[in-house]
Amino acid sequence: MQLSARYRDASRYSLGALGEARAAARAAGRPLIDLGMGEPREPVLEAVREAAAAALAPYLPYPRPGGTPELREAIAAWAHRRFGIELDPEREIIPTSGSKEAIFSLPQLLVDPASGRDTVAATVPGYPIPAASAVYAGARLLELPLREDHGFLPDLDAIAEDDWQRLAVFWLNYPNNPTGAVMDHDFVRALAERARHYGFVLASDEAYWELWSERPPASALELESFDNVLVFHSLSKRGSMPGYRSGFVAGDRELIAALRAFRLQTGTVPPAFVQAAATVAWADDAQPARLRELLGRRRATLLAALQDAGFRCTGASAVFIWAAVPAGVRSAAVADWLLERGVLVASGELFGAAGDGYLRIATVATDAEVAAAAAVIREFAP
Repeated sequence: MQLSARYRDASRYSLGALGEARAAARAAGRPLIDLGMGEPREPVLEAVREAAAAALAPYLPYPRPGGTPELREAIAAWAHRRFGIELDPEREIIPTSGSKEAIFSLPQLLVDPASGRDTVAATVPGYPIPAASAVYAGARLLELPLREDHGFLPDLDAIAEDDWQRLAVFWLNYPNNPTGAVMDHDFVRALAERARHYGFVLASDEAYWELWSERPPASALELESFDNVLVFHSLSKRGSMPGYRSGFVAGDRELIAALRAFRLQTGTVPPAFVQAAATVAWADDAQPARLRELLGRRRATLLAALQDAGFRCTGASAVFIWAAVPAGVRSAAVADWLLERGVLVASGELFGAAGDGYLRIATVATDAEVAAAAAVIREFAP
């Protein structure tokens, strides 16, 4: 059997290593505190669960390709509360099955080597799906380094003119996974202006937007114009609903229309009972506020332990701490040391070579688990 060259060229899903480590510990009967995956584990709101159950009719037809009007209206209402904007529920919003599948499929719609639009830009270290999706779409991948001395933002002035002209998609992810960095309004505005000037699409993955640690960060939904802009959001984090697989993409009306037509062939619309649950979840602002408080408290506990052990910590996300390991120590070695003592974290190179020297530590465990992990971290000596 011959597998496609694109499959062979695509990098292995690096974060799968975390799941393998977790499974191995459980199979061996070893206790494990999981600070590896940024997956909130708080109970889903009862009203959300009730809405899902109530929508489980004896027969459910195929869901409508654009999602239910009620869900689109709930998303538009959320955007108005959060950003003071007026999204058109019919022409500027599409519900998606989480954000991962929508992010993965976007280059298939936009990459066109015949027209010279053959390049996808993605930041490193970073969430691996934008880069993998570029490879599967047959695109040329432009990796943009995120450096601490540049605020973990891509340096737009360092991008060559030829690259700007060949771009089909430019991926942003802020609050950033894994660094926890945030972007400011000037940065996203400047990039949107370049998107319109050069004719590429600015795609902003903002799955962690509502789980900030200090103040609301900038969002591409605050731009004065959505021309050439798409923004991706998810309930996995802000609603503690990863298993529901519900999110949305919003922005440029022409792009939304093209996505809706494209998605008719892929069938990736959440089932009706998930959309009913999501409608309730987007109308609720109390759950993300509770999560910010819980994660912020756990973040403070871990930050204190890391700093006591000689780590330098950055980022403004409530979900992730990006910790630089002490000089002369490999991040993978520190991650292994912690794993041997029952604490799972993500070594930075899982997000690309530029992540070496850092650990990504999620704040999603229980208070007791976080306290126990902090005690282990304090024992570390380079």
